[in-house]
Order: sequence, then structure tokens, then C-alpha cells
Amino acid sequence: MMNRVVLVGRLTKDPELRYTPSGVAVATFTLAVNRTYTNQQGEREADFINCVIWRKPAENVANFLKKGSLAGVDGRLQTRNYEGQDGRRVYVTEVVAESVQFLEPRSSAPDRNNSNDFHGGGQRNQNNPFSQNQNQQRNQGYTRVDEDPFSNDGQPIDISDDDLPF
Repeated sequence: MMNRVVLVGRLTKDPELRYTPSGVAVATFTLAVNRTYTNQQGEREADFINCVIWRKPAENVANFLKKGSLAGVDGRLQTRNYEGQDGRRVYVTEVVAESVQFLEPRSSAPDRNNSNDFHGGGQRNQNNPFSQNQNQQRNQGYTRVDEDPFSNDGQPIDISDDDLPF
């Protein structure tokens, strides 16, 4: 059996970050994903897909994505249910994301809030971490060391369970 979902779309609003009573981070967001065809009026329609992500990736999503950000989601489809306030059974189908890829630099995301450019006028690339000049400036004074970056010199490796991909 297989349950795999891969989506690319834009966030419809800022992600909502919450914490469970035991302190586990969970972020929810809705992704607008364009359909591949147009309707009779020639307009492209979109599906609005609810997504949820847990732990450290949830905090990253909340910190780095905002309304209008382009993101790729890899996960699985899940349906859960609960009893609503009116006593009826409510079913919720959502994508439980295993990973979320940020598909554009933060400063180049379309401005969906109709506010002015935070960086002002032509200054945008100065604060863009993907700007070539910034990367060249950051790497000045560093030389490449030809040793194994994964060697630990026989010492135990300190890694959190949240950093593990499984």
C-alpha cells in the first residue's frame, strides 16, 4: 500500500504554530495549488489543501514562510474525525507533511499584503541570502579543509531526536 502526496503551491495565510500540552510544536497552513486545466471561462482554478507539520520543521515553517510563500510539501494524506459542538461527527482530511521545501528566497516572495517592500526600493538584494555578492562576502577568509566533515574523532555524536529524518 502507498500513501504519498507531493504538492507545490502558495500559502493562503501565515502558518499557525501551536504546542501540544507535552510541548511538541505543530504548524497548520493551507496551500493553494493550481489545477492543470482551465475552466470554460479560460480561468485557472485552484485547490486549497490543509496541511499540518510537526516538531522542529513546524517551527521552521512558522518562522520562514508567510502568506504567499511558494512551498513544496511531501507527506501523506490523513483523515481524522471528532465530535463537533452540535454532537455531529466531523471529518477532516489533511496532508501530514513529512517535509516542506522553501522554494524561493524570503525576500522574493510575492507581497500578498499590499504593504511596501520591507527592504525599500532597489535595496532588496542586499538582504537576500541567495544573492551572489552576499555569498562571496560571507566566504572571504575561509579556506577549504580536505578532511571528512562527518568524522567525529571517536567521540559520541550529540544529536536530538527532532533532527532525525525518521
